[in-house]
Amino acid sequence: MDLKKILAGAVAAIAIASFAPAPASAEECKRGDLDSRYCDNDGDLIADTPTDPSEQVDPDTLIFAYTPTEDPSVYKKAWADFLTHLEEKTGKKAVFFPVQSNAAQIEAMRSGRLHIAGFNTGSNPLAVNCAGFSPFTIMAAEDGTFGYKMAIITYPGSGVEKIEDIKGKKMAFTSPTSNSGFKAPSAILKADFDMVAERDFEPVFSGKHDNSILGVANKDYPAAAIADKVMYRMIERDVIKPEQVKILYESQNFPTTGFGTAHNLKPELRAKIEEAFFTFDWEGTSLQEEFSRSGEAQFIDMNYKDFWNVIRKIDAANGVEYTCN
Repeated sequence: MDLKKILAGAVAAIAIASFAPAPASAEECKRGDLDSRYCDNDGDLIADTPTDPSEQVDPDTLIFAYTPTEDPSVYKKAWADFLTHLEEKTGKKAVFFPVQSNAAQIEAMRSGRLHIAGFNTGSNPLAVNCAGFSPFTIMAAEDGTFGYKMAIITYPGSGVEKIEDIKGKKMAFTSPTSNSGFKAPSAILKADFDMVAERDFEPVFSGKHDNSILGVANKDYPAAAIADKVMYRMIERDVIKPEQVKILYESQNFPTTGFGTAHNLKPELRAKIEEAFFTFDWEGTSLQEEFSRSGEAQFIDMNYKDFWNVIRKIDAANGVEYTCN
């Protein structure tokens, strides 16, 4: 299994069958790491809204997708009350679009089929640079604290008592675009433990965090790298029992899912969508029922340039380039 090829393939896959408008000329467009179809003349690292009104979109139906950390049916129900609020604020119909992979979610926005999204931590840079994603908010606790930790977990009796015991065994990752499910643990294992996939252990990809967590809980994998908050929500829902898993390693805090829009929405519509996020009352809603399990209670303002700085550094350590074709 060639991990560099897997990661390159995951990035390349999002460019398949995409419609691309003619790129702006170099004279009028600063880009940085952005794809050639986007400009970043204000230096905030995200794609500018097109200055030509004819290139701005104002769809009758807003399509929303949430990162596929677990079964999409769980989140279709969780987001129902928020989407009703979004409809009230924008005057438009809002539809939940279930996605099965990070690459599929990025491709949907890149091709113009997705207007509002929550992209997972590791996918945010790819979504920003390859799909014109423009994030502006994340979930936070009532006191304003936010984020999650990457955890490496095992099950009692696995024979894995410390990180070094993973050597010679299988270790589950989620997908190559996931921060906590692949990129952060790969960088940490190499830097802190001199352990490299294929040389020191056999990497396997489960596809999603819940698959990795269930795989460990059911003793299919002796170890897995996951986002801790997904595990805690699964425990709260009685999907797994806390005694089925144990944590071997926890990282520093990382920013959690970033929410935003496609870069080319009309500014008036974008403003209404932002208002919907920041005025949503969580109390007694389906969103509170699901995400209070991991401590979230509100949406707070954020900017990609600062909040995702540590993630871009992890990508750089892993040799990730934000190329889309």
